[in-house]
Parts: sequence; C-alpha cells; structure tokens
Amino acid sequence: MACASSYLSTFPSIDQPTRASATRSTIFSSKMKLRGIEQTFVARLASLNSNQSLKLKASRESPGPTQELTTHRLESIGEIENGDDVFNEMKHRFLSFKRHTYLENLECFQNLATAQAPKFMVIACADSRVCPSKILGFEPGEAFMIRNVANLVPPYENGPTETNAALEFAVNSLEVENILVIGHSCCGGIRALMDMEEEGDSSSFIKSWVIVGKNAKLRAKATASKLSFDQQCRNCEKESINCSLLNLLTYPWIKERVEKGMLSIHGGYYDFVNCTFEKWTLDCKGISTNEESGRCLVKDRVFWG
Repeated sequence: MACASSYLSTFPSIDQPTRASATRSTIFSSKMKLRGIEQTFVARLASLNSNQSLKLKASRESPGPTQELTTHRLESIGEIENGDDVFNEMKHRFLSFKRHTYLENLECFQNLATAQAPKFMVIACADSRVCPSKILGFEPGEAFMIRNVANLVPPYENGPTETNAALEFAVNSLEVENILVIGHSCCGGIRALMDMEEEGDSSSFIKSWVIVGKNAKLRAKATASKLSFDQQCRNCEKESINCSLLNLLTYPWIKERVEKGMLSIHGGYYDFVNCTFEKWTLDCKGISTNEESGRCLVKDRVFWG
C-alpha cells in the first residue's frame, strides 16, 4: 500500500501541509480583502434600494431577454458543476480500483501488461444497461469484447466493419475458444429494425446498420404475426442472435476452427427487466451457412435466474 500512498500524493486535490507563517499571511490578506468587499457591497446596496420599486414592477412583467439569458447562464453553470461532480466520482472510482483491485493483484495485472490470452470473444449491444463484465463477471484478460448497436454480426460478404475486424483478431491472433453473442430485452436497435420500412432510410446510420438483421425481422414477423408489437420485438431480439450465430459461419476462418472442434459459438439473452439469462450453443452439424435457408440448431440450452 506504500505504492498507493505515494501515487495519491501526486494529485493536486489531496491537501498538502502548509507552513504556519504562510497560513497567518493568507488569513491577514483575506481580512483586508474582505473589508474592501464589504465597503463596495454597502455602496451598491444603497444604489439598489433607490431603484427597488422600479425593479419590483419589472419583475411582475413577462421575462425579457436579459432574464432569460441569466436563467440560461445559471443552468449552464449547474451543468458544468454536475459534470465536475461526475468526473470527481469517476476519479474516486478509479483510485478505489487501483487501491483495492490493481495493487492487491499486481502480479496478475503485470502479466496482462505483456500479453493477453482470453478464452472468450464477446459480442454485445452498446446499450448502457448491458455490461457483460458486470452481469457475467468477466475479469480483465478473460474476454475480448466488441459492442455495437443490437449486437449484430454482419455476414462475411458485407465487407469490413469494426465488428468483423475484432472477430478476425480474436479468432486468428488470440485464438479464442468461444464466441458469445449476447442480446437483451428492450433493445432499441431491434425496435428500430422492426419499425422501419422495407427500403429504410439510407441517410440514417442506425437503419443502415440494423438492416443486417432483416432476416431476423422477417422470421419474427412470420412466427409472431398475431402478437403485439412489443412481443414481436422480443421475438426478434432472440431471433437476431441466432441469425448472427449463422452469420459467424460465413467467415472461412471461423468455420474452419468450428469444424476442427477448436471453436464453439454460443448465444445469450439477458433480460434486465427480470434479471434472467439464457444461454445456448450452436449445433453446427448439418447447418447451411446460407442464412436465407439455414436453420439454427441449438443445444445445451440453460436458463439462469
């Protein structure tokens, strides 16, 4: 913990001892300044009192540009102060992590500083309520992660994206043994997919991305056509995971390792409304890699919660 003490001493927010003479000088100077401020305040107060009736009348009228500007200015200052509070809290969390996690497991983190060998590649949604490390307990070095809108995996033929770039590195360089695609309840990306017109809006980045899950949408609409829109979205949330599992097999280097038994592909669904988790494994035997006609066969389905 000596390391932690020396580290914290470098932060300017931590009070440092001062000399007594400097303190007395500061106090004396402050008193002199305070007297000047009080004199100025009294003079201004007298001036304000002379115009009190005029200002009281103006305050009863509708707010003018000056008052609106003052109100806006105060709100902006409040926002800045709140922002400072947020980062102060973030600083405290980081320092707590350093003291209680990093320094207490220093050897582990020093090993991670030189290399990583995760067993899992995780593809999850960018939704702030879905944090794989938090809900599944992944520790640093255990899972290589990529998060995107609606946790989608585009097929190989769609070309380069940050998702398949991460897949390539995880599979070919890190040689992960498992790929886990995690979907979740109340997914805004899936809802956008279900709500969009067939042609979509080419100017929307979101719609241009979620169209990757169009086959999941078609299947959800077909199987849940008599259900409510919310229920259709829930159906599509799970269907899109299976479509992504099939899309993974369109990547030659993924399919090769799966066929050799060196890589397993899994789906997961996190329901944060009820705090439950479903997990299943893709059964790759006899599956067509063509998503249009391929059926997703799964095994080892479990329910936690």
